[in-house]
Amino acid sequence: MNDLPQTPARRITVRALLLGDRIETAGLERSDVLSTVPLAFRAGENGVVALFRYGVAVMVGMSPLEEEAVIGRLDGRVVSPVRMREEETAQIEIAPDKEDQFTPAGIIVVKALTTEHTLLIADALATSVILAHDEHDVDKVFDVIQPIARELAEHGRPPGGRRAILKHIGNALLVQHRVSGLVAVAEKPDVLWERPSLERFYARLEDEYELKERADVLTRKLTVISDSAKAFADIIDTERSARLELIIVVLIVVEIVIGGLQLWMH
Repeated sequence: MNDLPQTPARRITVRALLLGDRIETAGLERSDVLSTVPLAFRAGENGVVALFRYGVAVMVGMSPLEEEAVIGRLDGRVVSPVRMREEETAQIEIAPDKEDQFTPAGIIVVKALTTEHTLLIADALATSVILAHDEHDVDKVFDVIQPIARELAEHGRPPGGRRAILKHIGNALLVQHRVSGLVAVAEKPDVLWERPSLERFYARLEDEYELKERADVLTRKLTVISDSAKAFADIIDTERSARLELIIVVLIVVEIVIGGLQLWMH
């Protein structure tokens, strides 16, 4: 792969933006494509766009107007657009006299901004953005589960009745299903298979954005959501079984009373 065109400025901006649940990239292939997974190509005067299947667009070295033009071209290709777009930005400093590193301010320093560096940075930011979105969704479910658990602990019964509990279970399972298979953080970007020498650089990106740690926390929270949903379902089943047993006992008593009355009358 060739190096990307270097702009006169020593710093350029990278912006990752969550647009929706998925981006349909079929038909966007171009002759100047830089990568197919993710689909990456040149855009604007000196910029690059990387489109990820899980709904994130990463724009490198582009002006706000150029970014808006790219987003406009994706209109109709975004499945289930989000109302509140999650985003993350980073600064890249091109410094030929320095080693690849990260400053305390979070600036990504590279000797030369190659296509491989660009794709790795885009991958890390895209993963960070989707993790942030999923963290918010999971936290919303926890906000619902906590009052139910408190009510159970204090009064021995869930609030809101069976229908409300079933609704909470459904919401929890939807979030779990969507989040659990969305981003495989443990998988290496495809570019590393071609350039294994950049594995250390990507490992630094993972550390900088705490990708593995956040994914592990998210996985543990999803396990809690799953266990809580199962516990609430078991409570509903237990209550239903208790009501059925009570109904059966009442029917037996009624039958005995009716039989006794019939014997007494005869």
